[in-house]
Amino acid sequence: MANKVYQGTGHRKSSIAKVTLVSGKGNITVNGRDVNEYFPFPTLVMDLKQPLTFTNTEEKFDITVEVKGGGFSGQAGAVRLGITKALLEYDKNTDPTSDSSFRKILKAKGMITRDSRIKERKKPGLKKARKAPQFSKR
Repeated sequence: MANKVYQGTGHRKSSIAKVTLVSGKGNITVNGRDVNEYFPFPTLVMDLKQPLTFTNTEEKFDITVEVKGGGFSGQAGAVRLGITKALLEYDKNTDPTSDSSFRKILKAKGMITRDSRIKERKKPGLKKARKAPQFSKR
């Protein structure tokens, strides 16, 4: 019998991550490279592994991620949301009101909510979104 594949898509800032979970030993591959090699800071790796840590599934799945757009921070956030959605798909047959359901655990930790903050657009006559040129009285 073939391994079941669970997928999730995550967005953060201008980054999009497509996450695939397959039962395995806990290997995480991002754009064909190891996660520790791809992300320059260990805090980003720790951040994207949070859903696995909270649900005690770190050693249960091999994760393959395709991520594009944005910087490292936005990409890590997108991967985290993608992993969360894939875990919810894996656990969809469990009663959501039970204490062991992934949905209840991840919802309490704030993992399911997408962080909708994006860069504000630049306005005419200003240097950035809100930064005005220096005022000169004379």
